Amino acid sequence: MLRPVPTVVRTDLVICYDVDTVSEGGKRRLRRVAKACEAYGQRVQFSVFECSVTPNDWERLQQRLLDIIDPELDSLRVYTLRGPRDQVVRVFGRDGRIDFEGPLIQ
Repeated sequence: MLRPVPTVVRTDLVICYDVDTVSEGGKRRLRRVAKACEAYGQRVQFSVFECSVTPNDWERLQQRLLDIIDPELDSLRVYTLRGPRDQVVRVFGRDGRIDFEGPLIQ
């Protein structure tokens, strides 16, 4: 008998950052923050990512980001969306976001 696959609870986040690139190592930190975010979501603006994460993913991503940034020079903001992205985010103008949950070929 097949057991039902448990539903994984995902949380939609918006991650924004401002990394001081004038300081020593700033450009490297900037690239590393972007790479970390790319592993869990997609870039929607230059320093803004939308991510859909499980609790375990979020713990790993949060720790990775905190290990990268310099809290004296950089700023990292994380907004938890209070519902599915398509219900709480309004986009005006160009939206290059790809819905990986939907059909990829149209």
